[in-house]
Amino acid sequence: MTSHKATETRTTVIDIPEAVGVFDNFDALQAAFYDLRMVGFSRYDISLLGDEKALKEKLGQSYWQSKDLEDNPDAPRAAFVSEEAIGELEGAIAGGFFFLGSYIAMAAMLTPLSTLAASVAAIAIGGTPAAVIGTLLARRVGKHHRDYYAEQIAHGGILVWVRVADKEKEELAVKILKGHSGRDVHVHNWSN
Repeated sequence: MTSHKATETRTTVIDIPEAVGVFDNFDALQAAFYDLRMVGFSRYDISLLGDEKALKEKLGQSYWQSKDLEDNPDAPRAAFVSEEAIGELEGAIAGGFFFLGSYIAMAAMLTPLSTLAASVAAIAIGGTPAAVIGTLLARRVGKHHRDYYAEQIAHGGILVWVRVADKEKEELAVKILKGHSGRDVHVHNWSN
C-alpha cells in the first residue's frame, strides 16, 4: 500500500491496477457497466467520480475537468446506480407515501360505526395527497440522478474506474470500456 498526501487529507491507495475510461453519455456507460458485470466484475470493483459536493469537499472550489481527475488518487468515488434502480426507488417512494396516507386514513375510519363505503372513500382521499407528495419526492430523486451525470458530461465526461486483479481482467476491462465508446481508456497501477 502506498499513500498520497493531499493538502488536508490523506488518501490511501492499494497496489491493484485500475482501468480508467471516460464516457460522453449515460447509455454507453450503463451498457459498459452491464457488460463488466456479465463477465465477472463485482459492482464493488466499479466506481464513478463523486458528485459536485464530494469534489468540493475533497478538492476545494477549483474548476475540474474529467481528464484532470482520471489518475488523481484524491478524486472522490461513488457507486454506479442504474436507471432501473432509480426507477425502483422512485416507485418505492411514491408507493410508500400512498400506503402511509391510506393507512392513516384507514386507521381513522375503521371503527364499528363507519360504513365500508366511507372507509374506502377515506382511504382514497387520504392516500391521494400522500401519493402526490411521494411522486414529487421521487421526481426529485430522478432529477438529482440526471443532474449528476449531466454535470459530469459538462466537465469532460463521466469517469469510471474498474479495479482489475490480473492481466486477463485488465485486458477485458479495457476492451469493454473501449467497445462502449469509452475514451482515453488506460490502466494505472493503483486503485483507491
